[in-house]
Parts: sequence; C-alpha cells; structure tokens
Amino acid sequence: MMAPGPFLKRAREASGLTQAELARRLDTTQSAVARLESSDANPRFETFRHAVAATGNAMQIELEPSTYPPLDETMLVSNLRKTAAERLRYFAAAYNDLRQLAPTVRGTGGPQGQASR
Repeated sequence: MMAPGPFLKRAREASGLTQAELARRLDTTQSAVARLESSDANPRFETFRHAVAATGNAMQIELEPSTYPPLDETMLVSNLRKTAAERLRYFAAAYNDLRQLAPTVRGTGGPQGQASR
C-alpha cells in the first residue's frame, strides 16, 4: 500500500500537473501541495480525496482481509476463557512491566521523563 503523499504525487504527475498548477486548483500554495506530497504526510481523508480529485482522478477504496498482524485465535480463545479478575490481573502485570521498560525507551527520567534527544 502506498502512503498518501507519494500516491498524490503520482496522480499529479500522471495528470501532467506541476505542484503550482495543482495548488491553483486547490486554492492553496505550492508549498502546501509539497507538504501533502511528502512521504510522511497524514492528511485528513477528505483533504486527500479533494486533492486527488483536483488531479482529474477519482479514488476507489476496497476492503480486503488483513494479513498483518496475524490473528492468533488460540490466544484469543484462551483470553476469553479467563475470568474478569484474571484478565485484570494480567493487564495490571503487563502494565507494570511496561512502566519498568519506559525509562529505557524514553531515556533518563523514568516514566514521566522526556525522551532523550
């Protein structure tokens, strides 16, 4: 699956438009289009749909079964067989484990500390 930014760039280029031309169609700036086309862009769906439409294209969305992450049905059934109290104890233990790991992920300062830069 392609990220929104490169997808929009491909649609724009296939339509023979420059960023400035697409910007005029969207009533925005060329730099705003450049940001939309960046690989880390995360536009709202409606913004993305509108930008693609401005290239002269339409979007079609299809749903298909996901292959990631794989669903472990045995673990799911096992967890559903636990009582509410057992699930709560398991959650509390997992939460405590994560709190202990937090300082190593965030850097110094513990669970409330800032990430190291």
